[in-house]
Amino acid sequence: MKLRSLLFVPADSERKFAKADGIGADALILDLEDSVAPSRKAFARDAVKNLLGGGPRNWSFLVRINPFGTGLTLEDLAAVVRPGLDGILIPKVNGIEDVDLVSHYVDALEVANGVPPGHVKLLTVATETPAAMIGFSGYSRKNRRLVALTWGGEDLSAALGALTPREADGSWTFPYQVARAQCLFAAGAADAAALETLYVDFRDQQGLAESCRIARRDGFVGRIAIHPDQVATINTCFTPSDDDLAHARRVVAAFAAAPDVGTVGIDGKMYDIPHLVAAKRTLASVGEGSSNG
Repeated sequence: MKLRSLLFVPADSERKFAKADGIGADALILDLEDSVAPSRKAFARDAVKNLLGGGPRNWSFLVRINPFGTGLTLEDLAAVVRPGLDGILIPKVNGIEDVDLVSHYVDALEVANGVPPGHVKLLTVATETPAAMIGFSGYSRKNRRLVALTWGGEDLSAALGALTPREADGSWTFPYQVARAQCLFAAGAADAAALETLYVDFRDQQGLAESCRIARRDGFVGRIAIHPDQVATINTCFTPSDDDLAHARRVVAAFAAAPDVGTVGIDGKMYDIPHLVAAKRTLASVGEGSSNG
């Protein structure tokens, strides 16, 4: 599952879905949670069921369900786990136990609805509750369906009673920088992709590009989008450049030519095994070779 750009679409808006369909996002997240009013939940659920029956797509079909505690989670899962669904985004998880519980429900629903076992993948918004922040070590147990973790600070700050999670310049305050880092580490422990949170000012393409550059530098491999205009920038930023690929190939080739050494020299610089792992991961992101070290 390619996960550079994941665009949120309100599940009760056929117009917005039609616009998003051809925008170039790697995944569309049909949202049953925050972007849908309580009075529209049932309508949105039925809309997703109808959309899942569409034809071939060049993007992954994901659904953000309502979280445990709302009384809507099982209805959401029963409605959307059917042919055409590729993944479920679980919000406000308290830890890997919530992921495991959803996974068990999906096991049964796949069988009941004719979906190949194991096809539906899981993604989590991993930092939205205080309990989540002290349970990250559980992700090292892994879950066979879990493919990605993302994060966000707004719900967490509301749960903590913070006045704001942001500095005056819009950057995250320290507690929410910790949440971002914890998400990145937990994704690594889970063998899952780390996805950067949304960038709220969809008109600021320059700011988005710089934020994506920093995210990719730190280890995130994709990003949530809240507006179609953000997708192209996100895709560009999280796609290796020709220079990146050429350098990665040189690193891999240098180690292949000297299989009994732990370091190699390229253009006067020394490269060791972590550089080889990173190079293989870069090439794997465009379908070349393997990301395994």
